[in-house]
Amino acid sequence: MNLEPAVNYSHTLLKPIIIKGDTVVDATVGNGNDTIFLASLVGKSGLVLGFDVQQQALDKTATQLTLTGMTHQVQLIHDGHEHLNQYLEPEQQISAAIFNLGYLPGSNKSIITHGATTLKALTTCLNHLRRGGIVALVVYYGHPGGEIEKEMVLNHVKKLSQQEYSVLQYGFINQIHQPPFLLAIQKR
Repeated sequence: MNLEPAVNYSHTLLKPIIIKGDTVVDATVGNGNDTIFLASLVGKSGLVLGFDVQQQALDKTATQLTLTGMTHQVQLIHDGHEHLNQYLEPEQQISAAIFNLGYLPGSNKSIITHGATTLKALTTCLNHLRRGGIVALVVYYGHPGGEIEKEMVLNHVKKLSQQEYSVLQYGFINQIHQPPFLLAIQKR
């Protein structure tokens, strides 16, 4: 067995906790890989709320969903993830959420996630997270603005109550070029 990169390990952690019929959040749709993964887990009776501010990301993902036959269980939303609370009922629970912080690979590198909006979305996710659920944040920070967001997110999750949440940081520390790392937050 090899140690997994951060984004792969996020899937390893989420897979056993998401069941058919669950509602989950892909806070940064990007190229659609996480959206497809989540849709396969929730099945036709579940729901994936997928957010992105870039229409090209949503279009690419919509095509992938059509090709895989998973359009039924995904709602693609052209909006910032900070507005997630507008798409969930007040008492609605989610079993999982995933964020890939940074920019959309292969696109405009000046369009990035930001600490303030990420923390607003993260707070909404944690407020709706069911017991045992996990929010996974893959933190890419090797770009202008990335270091600021990384520090904001780390400072926030370090202050979460250990009675309510378990917070894991996973990443390679001997790689060059600021390798991404994973933050996984599980509700107790």
